[in-house]
Amino acid sequence: MILTEVPTISWAAPTRFVPARIDFRGDHWVAQLARFAVTGGLSNVLYFAVFVLLTDDGTQVANVAAVVASTIAANELHRRVSFQASDRVHWFAAQVEGGGVALVGLGISAAAIAMLQMSVPSISAAALALCTIALSGVIGGMRFVALRGWVFSPARAA
Repeated sequence: MILTEVPTISWAAPTRFVPARIDFRGDHWVAQLARFAVTGGLSNVLYFAVFVLLTDDGTQVANVAAVVASTIAANELHRRVSFQASDRVHWFAAQVEGGGVALVGLGISAAAIAMLQMSVPSISAAALALCTIALSGVIGGMRFVALRGWVFSPARAA
């Protein structure tokens, strides 16, 4: 059988969830998620640098310091850039509430580091940091939902 026409599938995405055209400066969740991913990536670079620099002080100390530094930077970037909420959410509130959300991630990453070190005692600091950053992608998805729905909610007044 020879195909003379290329089969096409007609599928229209529901515009309520994924618009056909996205303004990445707008408040649609897809635009916010894209900005969230970029700012999260930048904060992961900071996490990696702090973790590797402080590993000689112990991996758990390095993890806590890296999480604190990257969370402070990420919360402010998310407040100003990802969710464009600087007019309705104060810096301190964003740090306290976003930091609370990040504590869950810190607990998960601390447990992951301990399990990795027990499983692979000779694992390098860079490999540990990369594994933790990979895990933070999953945690980041949960964090996006929490930050968008609670901390930086559009319904929230300053």
